[in-house]
Amino acid sequence: MALVRWEPFREIDAIQRQMNRLFDELIPLTERRSDLSFLPAAELEETPEALLLKVELPGMDPKDIDVQVTAEAVSISGERKSETKTETEGMKRTEFRYGKFQRVIPLPVRIQNTDVKAEYKDGILHLTLPKAEEEKNRVVKVSLA
Repeated sequence: MALVRWEPFREIDAIQRQMNRLFDELIPLTERRSDLSFLPAAELEETPEALLLKVELPGMDPKDIDVQVTAEAVSISGERKSETKTETEGMKRTEFRYGKFQRVIPLPVRIQNTDVKAEYKDGILHLTLPKAEEEKNRVVKVSLA
């Protein structure tokens, strides 16, 4: 029979790691991020000529949205400001998220970032991202063995 040295701090570390994993599973990732309040949902569609990107930004003022486009990615950031209301009676409960956000969306193909068109309507940001010429004319030869 071999002697095993008892190390109480190793057991405490193991319990702490288990507790951290438990709390990580209980608290969603978006709530753990203290620097960003919310992450807007996005939808990307590819056509032969362009990429069509829609981003949900309900209740945002267009002047509070910053859109930057490179040939490989789109960065959307801004701040959703809370309305200041004073209530003397009753209860107020809110599930809205306020504060700064940033979302970087990598693109599957290179685009011509100087010809991007943007429209913001009904809380949805629509971006038309025309493909770069070399991407439009790209044909891949497949060899059959």
